Amino acid sequence: MRSWEHWGYKTLNSWGHRTTAADPVTYYTVLHISVLRNQPEMVELLVQSGADINKRDRIHESSPLDLASEESERLPCLQRLLELGADVNAADKNGKTALLHALASSDGVQIHNIENIRLLLEGGANVKATTKDYDTVFSCIIFLLGKTMGCDQEEAKLINHFCFRVSQLLMAHGADPSECPSHESLTHTCLKSFKLHFPLLRFLLESGASYNCSLHGPSCWSGFHIVLDRLCSYLRTCGDCDSMDLLQKAEYVLDLMIAQSPQVKLPRNFEINTVGCSTHADKVAAMHQSLIQLEHSPPTLKHLCRVFIRQRLQPWPVDVKVKALPLPDRLKWYLLINHSSLSSNEEDL
Repeated sequence: MRSWEHWGYKTLNSWGHRTTAADPVTYYTVLHISVLRNQPEMVELLVQSGADINKRDRIHESSPLDLASEESERLPCLQRLLELGADVNAADKNGKTALLHALASSDGVQIHNIENIRLLLEGGANVKATTKDYDTVFSCIIFLLGKTMGCDQEEAKLINHFCFRVSQLLMAHGADPSECPSHESLTHTCLKSFKLHFPLLRFLLESGASYNCSLHGPSCWSGFHIVLDRLCSYLRTCGDCDSMDLLQKAEYVLDLMIAQSPQVKLPRNFEINTVGCSTHADKVAAMHQSLIQLEHSPPTLKHLCRVFIRQRLQPWPVDVKVKALPLPDRLKWYLLINHSSLSSNEEDL
């Protein structure tokens, strides 16, 4: 049996009626193969000659748009398909859309489909798309963040940079990183590993991501509880030189969460086990007690003003906008939640 490799495509008239036929080996149509070969002009000719732009192959049920989304080199075909009216939110048999294909195909090191993802989002891709296995737009990012714990420093830096940029794109188009289930929540993941993912966590909170489950509130999971619990776990195993950095990061994250809403929302029976925290047990206990007092006290005018101004200045980054305000430096410092060098960690990405 002859494949498209044998048929080739010298001129449109040489295979005209075959625009809807499928390769007997791969089950790809000639439109699929034109995308794989990154031939945007051929893609346009085929669609204008009657090829089904949303046709799916019989094996993987991939559409031409799915294939175009999976490699950055195919960006010209992706753009042409969207211009020609390809369904940006059509899903394959597993419920995976082109956006989810672009995300799942990225490894953050050699394959980073950032421009593909950007183009799909600008083309109306649904950031709430979910596969039949309940994978979301954040599943790929969470998976890649997990890989950084087992790779070398340079590779981890590349992956973190990719995750940061994609998170920016997704949130700019309305994606919620704090939804249930918790294992698919990017905010929850970063809170549990705030030591490693501090820059990304800071970005999420600065951009308005909820510090509790955005669907069920603190009864489901609470950022305050997670940070203090993880801080205690870290302190039990780290040395004195690392402990100060951990305490600084924890205080910074707590301040970011406090500055997000007029009233602090804590889970019921909010308790923290400080056993094993060594000389820092009192500091952790003080943080815990301070949060409880904040929840049960009326918010101060100063706090309400900070929350209001920061919310009005979003989206992230608010630091540039705060610095441009005609305010005294001391007030700017309060609005910025300035914790010395921690406030510029994104530069490492």
